[in-house]
Amino acid sequence: MAVRVLVVEDERRLAAAVRRGLSAEGFAVDIAYDGEDGLHSAREGDYDAVVLDLMLPKISGYRVCQQLRAEKNWVPILILSAKDGEYDQADGLDLGADDYLTKPFSYVVLAARLRALLRRGAVPRPVELLAGDLSLDPASRRVRRGQTEIALTAREFSLLEYLIRRAGQVVSKSQLLEHVWDTYDSVGLNVVEVYAGYLRRKIDTPFGRQALQTVRGAGYRLAADGG
Repeated sequence: MAVRVLVVEDERRLAAAVRRGLSAEGFAVDIAYDGEDGLHSAREGDYDAVVLDLMLPKISGYRVCQQLRAEKNWVPILILSAKDGEYDQADGLDLGADDYLTKPFSYVVLAARLRALLRRGAVPRPVELLAGDLSLDPASRRVRRGQTEIALTAREFSLLEYLIRRAGQVVSKSQLLEHVWDTYDSVGLNVVEVYAGYLRRKIDTPFGRQALQTVRGAGYRLAADGG
């Protein structure tokens, strides 16, 4: 049975070329020429993957991706766009896309990227990260406890994001230092303790919670239930 792919691309020549290229690689391809049609097709069609342009008529590719993820539709999405800035790519991935390929591109690489996505399968990849009623949105860089928004510094946000992605797991101070602080920062492990204290005073103390837990001799753990 052929793998079914939806290509959402408003440039008709390019859409036809993508269809030919992917068909030659064994994919069955449908095309939508605007974001509105693409969103409808992705919702209703039983597709194995979606190739999505960003600059689309009616609804942007960003909105299509965001809406599908908000509806818990986990179809693998590969963004194919001429927008090649690092922030464009980061925004697309933060909104729930699985991969990002810039134009011009190789059809061989596009097909290989799609096969890689298909091997992973359509597993849940929520845009908003949750630990109980504590939520973090990487795209908008917003953190909330229930309906209360919490203002964090950039470093506090990065620390919380790393912990919430591993909620329930023990993370060592060394891991946090490596992933949250730049390698050229000449800081010691005590800075992790300092920022963990800052974070607790914002996400826990005002709410009477204990989400950020110290695991003696091991590191820290963010409670999966939000404390």
